[in-house]
Amino acid sequence: MSSQVDFDMLAARAAHLLATGQYEAAITGYRQLLAHQPVRATDWFNLAYAQRCIRQFDAALSSYAQALHHGVRRPEEAYVNRAAIMSEHLERPGDAEVELRKAIALEPHFAIALLNLGNLLEDRGDRDGARDLYTRVLNTIENEPRALSRLAMLDVFAGSAAAVVDRLRPVLARGGLHPEDAAEIAFALGHALDAAERYDEAFDVFTAANQLSDSVRPPVLRYDREARERQVDDLIAAFPLPAETVAGQDKRQTPLFICGMFRSGSTLAEQVLAGHPRITPGGELDFLPAMVAYRLQPYPEMLRSAGADLLTDLRRSYLDALGALHPEADIVTDKRPDNFLHIGLIKTLFPEARIVHTVRQPLDNILSIYFLHFGPAIDHAGDLGDAAHWYAQYRRLMAHWQTLYPNDILDLDYDALVADPEPQVRRLLAFAGLDWDPACLTPHLARNMVRTASVWQVRQPLHQRSSGRAANYARHLGPAKRELGLD
Repeated sequence: MSSQVDFDMLAARAAHLLATGQYEAAITGYRQLLAHQPVRATDWFNLAYAQRCIRQFDAALSSYAQALHHGVRRPEEAYVNRAAIMSEHLERPGDAEVELRKAIALEPHFAIALLNLGNLLEDRGDRDGARDLYTRVLNTIENEPRALSRLAMLDVFAGSAAAVVDRLRPVLARGGLHPEDAAEIAFALGHALDAAERYDEAFDVFTAANQLSDSVRPPVLRYDREARERQVDDLIAAFPLPAETVAGQDKRQTPLFICGMFRSGSTLAEQVLAGHPRITPGGELDFLPAMVAYRLQPYPEMLRSAGADLLTDLRRSYLDALGALHPEADIVTDKRPDNFLHIGLIKTLFPEARIVHTVRQPLDNILSIYFLHFGPAIDHAGDLGDAAHWYAQYRRLMAHWQTLYPNDILDLDYDALVADPEPQVRRLLAFAGLDWDPACLTPHLARNMVRTASVWQVRQPLHQRSSGRAANYARHLGPAKRELGLD
């Protein structure tokens, strides 16, 4: 470096690139900085963040380690970030727990570390361990919204809904909360009222919760009905015929895909399959959405000109990523519900793929979406009319895929599954090419990680309590019924 001035300019430029989301250029800038001054801990931390943003997860872990080695300020934050990568992207929950406990050892009251560890223990099925951690947060930060709502949900599933109502109502009544924090608590209160069979009150609270959440939603993330219709039109136009076989197919085992609307039973389907000795549950893998976002833009138009070399490389990249997570697995499930958007891509890359499509009574499905705190990313969740509109578009797209691939898509009906499990489980296993195994009838006994809002539902024996749920809210469902033509 010719001078300190030049170095300061390079540092400022790298920081600007990072702040404006130009991550690849920022990585180059930080590497240049660190080649000359490798002891700059904050630059290692920033490099790690940029690497994480473009899915260079192993490199990000290494850079966070360098930041820690060189004495980064607030090292507990580096440990939390390492844990997030290990848990969310690398299937290393045990290592993630170690990192979170290091953060807590450094800062015993670090709320985000305590919350993340509590969530990790919930995913593992450790209710008592999670409860202790959420309680620790509340002992330090009274009425911390995430800890309060998560503890409330544990109590609801434990049968203490009335106590949850009494605990949460005064917190919301006092006011002064950020809208997103108030929404967090309101959704938990809604679930408690629902469990207490106070349905009209529950619906009013869920409506308020959605309005609170929507109030902080950026305009660009609001549901646009015309745009969603165009999206489905474009997908149908991009795949008018069954996909052609990818040249030079990689012969490794194809995953078993599970998709459908959110809250349609996909987690239960995966848990059923997880009982089989040949199945490794992969959870909600983000491989396909990341492929679309980073390598196939504009999508789906780019697929029209994608040559065999690119498609072969995409297939290989997917299987490499899957193999890195589960190197000893026979069949891995990819249970990303919104992969129903990408069935054309799936069948292009994996012509042999089998796809389990989970379905549920439409109004039950829409209501379950409305009752869950998805946050801003799921744009149709906060309005019953929007949710019903998206449901209709999803059905239109699925009808197209099923016309193209009638033998490779299995509709698995949630309501039929919980009403009479064995015939549906036998049908599911036969579709997947698997021998019968009675362990698949007891999905609540599976000991795998479950990283969805259904974590506690699927850890209960199969039941029908969620079937027909919409009947409790019939007088509130006019917008959804009209959108679906059910009036």
